[in-house]
Amino acid sequence: MRNWHNEVMPDSDKSRCIRFGMVGGGAGSFIGPVHRMAAELDGNIRLVAGAFSSDAGRSREAGLHYGLSPERSYSSYAALFAGERQRDDGIDFVAIVTPNHLHLPVAKAALEQGFHVLSDKPATATLAEGLTLRELVQRSGRLYGLTYTYTGYGLVREARRICARGDLGAIRKVVVEYSQGWLAERIESTGQRQAAWRCDPAQAGIGGCIGDIGVHAFNLLEFVTGLRVAEVAAQLSSVVPGRLLDDDCNVLLRLGNGAPAVLVASQIAAGERNGLTLKVYGERGGLAWSHDAPNRLTLSALDGDTRILHGGANAPALGEVARAAFRLPLGHPEGYIEAFANIYRDFAALVRAGDTGSLQSSLVPTIDAGLRGMAFVDAAVRSSRAGSAWTAVNESPGIG
Repeated sequence: MRNWHNEVMPDSDKSRCIRFGMVGGGAGSFIGPVHRMAAELDGNIRLVAGAFSSDAGRSREAGLHYGLSPERSYSSYAALFAGERQRDDGIDFVAIVTPNHLHLPVAKAALEQGFHVLSDKPATATLAEGLTLRELVQRSGRLYGLTYTYTGYGLVREARRICARGDLGAIRKVVVEYSQGWLAERIESTGQRQAAWRCDPAQAGIGGCIGDIGVHAFNLLEFVTGLRVAEVAAQLSSVVPGRLLDDDCNVLLRLGNGAPAVLVASQIAAGERNGLTLKVYGERGGLAWSHDAPNRLTLSALDGDTRILHGGANAPALGEVARAAFRLPLGHPEGYIEAFANIYRDFAALVRAGDTGSLQSSLVPTIDAGLRGMAFVDAAVRSSRAGSAWTAVNESPGIG
């Protein structure tokens, strides 16, 4: 049995693969296989165990699909943590890829059993749960990260550097949009599993579209600009008849420096696929990045000059952090899996070093980013219910 108290990986183990287990990600899961592909892309992390379903047979089937030994496919997350604690080759961290309502209980159990946690977003189903989770993380001494995937893109990290360096001057306006069309019809009533839980308040939490993709747009804005959203005036709509949660969101934002911003998130924009875009405008120029062309960052100066930065591990125009996010030289496109893998790689490096103190200064989204996302969802929902009244984004329920 491993000693989990203040564990630092011995020097003799620092060349081995980091081992992780997965909760969720069984048959019908979209994001589970994505997590597995991203984690294993660089060959230094390996999926070795999981509780892929609450049904023991389905969990075993999922484990076989992932190439795992049957005894390491557990019927519950409690059994997973108990079993892996007893093994000398047990998991180092757990990836949570369940519907939102399970994020808190699974993370709580993992942290209390001494495991590091990397969770899919949002952190929890509600802001109150997020506050509880932050306390658990702080008490545990374990690492906790979130897969806000788009922060892993090299040119998103370069955009962050450009803003921090002041190249654009003081930021005056930001526009971020995340539009999808896959929920333009009420497919949750047809048995489509991905739609069913996202449209169910008991599983998704208080927000539908705002909590599913709106938090990604919000996180991207704050990550790149370095500014915090102070207030929101939101209109959240359930456009498709019979839908219980919002599926279209239009939000005015006021940033901490007083600048205005606009956030649009929709899952009923028929014809849209995964349309995430960010535009930041400063005193001297602006930048634009799109998920449709993630290896290109457009910089536009006030004098009309336009410069395009291209992604690549050897791109001389990029900073060191951005170059490190690419695995291939200029001209070879990289995308979603590589961005996802960057978060896993950064998180695993901290696990390997046993370095919980460096998480805040890393690029891995932390519980603080998770709590910011939940505060945004909470404020947007309250604002919309109050007729789009300006509402403070506060990490305390009911304030603002």
